[in-house]
Amino acid sequence: MAGDVKRFTRMLLECNSNDKLCVVREYQTEVIVVPALLVGFFVILLTVILWLHCRGLRTRTKREESSSSGQQANKNHQESTSQENHCIQLSEVSTENLLSSASLTLKELQIPREKLSLGSLQIVKHVRNGSIYRAELETGNSGKTKSVILKALQDLVSPQEVKDFLGRIKFHQNLGHHENLVELVGCCVDRFPLYMIMEDVSLGDLLKFLWTCRKDVMTMDGIPYDLTERQVYKVGQQVAAALAYLEQKKLFHGDIAARNVLLHHNFTAKLCGFGVTYEAHTYGASSVTEMVPVKWQAPERLLKNPPSIKADIWSFGILLYEMITLGDPPYPDVRPSDILPYLQRRNIMKQPSSCQQAMYSIMKSCWQWNAADRPSPSDLIQSLQTAIKTSNDQRVLQVPELVVPELYADITGVAMDSLVSDYTVL
Repeated sequence: MAGDVKRFTRMLLECNSNDKLCVVREYQTEVIVVPALLVGFFVILLTVILWLHCRGLRTRTKREESSSSGQQANKNHQESTSQENHCIQLSEVSTENLLSSASLTLKELQIPREKLSLGSLQIVKHVRNGSIYRAELETGNSGKTKSVILKALQDLVSPQEVKDFLGRIKFHQNLGHHENLVELVGCCVDRFPLYMIMEDVSLGDLLKFLWTCRKDVMTMDGIPYDLTERQVYKVGQQVAAALAYLEQKKLFHGDIAARNVLLHHNFTAKLCGFGVTYEAHTYGASSVTEMVPVKWQAPERLLKNPPSIKADIWSFGILLYEMITLGDPPYPDVRPSDILPYLQRRNIMKQPSSCQQAMYSIMKSCWQWNAADRPSPSDLIQSLQTAIKTSNDQRVLQVPELVVPELYADITGVAMDSLVSDYTVL
């Protein structure tokens, strides 16, 4: 073995320097092994350095985050406190700005408070954040006055409530004048309490008038008065005219019912109760929150579809039923909770004994399940004008039973507070 090693060494020494094979064999270890060891050592060293660097960086980051979180929490608390104080100040400023702006935009409607006889206010009913009153308004220098209705908004309300109240006044102003819409007389919005001033309609709402007609004798201005079929048509024509006016303005009412129709002593009908109209116009039809009793609603509204003028036509048919029956509750044998299934079976109210076929035909045209099949307001006016020619103007409508408001409210789902007052305001 020792002899082999010596022979191998001697062979390497005897190799010519130009013999490449000998060179390769002589330097094989240095060419391959040594660089590999150097590279491996460098990689290990670099890995250790990077690990130490990352570890130190992570530790420093945690310290900074811990420190900054405390500072941020303190900053957030300060900002929150500052924001709360800012909101309080903003609320106060916003209310003042709203009233200041309203005094300019509603300038032509402003009525001096001294023209209102506030000492003789008569409460009509209480509403959220205020009340509805009956008062006297001076109409000229001669000291003459006329009765008006005030919807009051008291102080200590939010800017949003003030904005909503002023928006309703502006909406009614933009609605314009129509002989069959309750008239906006003016307003007092320079300071609290704010007043929305509406005309006072002498006979109050139609529903109570119909109930009064059930008595043996009723009078208007001391003259005995009775309701006939022809007069039902006349009131119907006026309400339909109001609907046609709303349709021209691309609006709808949303709550057509006898309780939302006012009557003057000359038997002029005035449509009121525009809460649904205002909300839909201002916030969108899908945002309407005002509750409408289900028995006056069209099927599509019971199915949560937005209100429309064609839904008003359905409700108009219910109004005709109310008038011809002197204020009977619609669907008297159906609970409010069962009204949608009842209508889904394509049921409608039967012809009342006091109702002639011509009027019942108009009712049925209003109660078409498909809204597109119902008449438009103008079509409705034409049908009423045709039917009135052959209507009875001699036979007095009579219903022997008097209405018990509590029982009526239970059958219809109408809130009692809307039955005890004689005026509905926007």
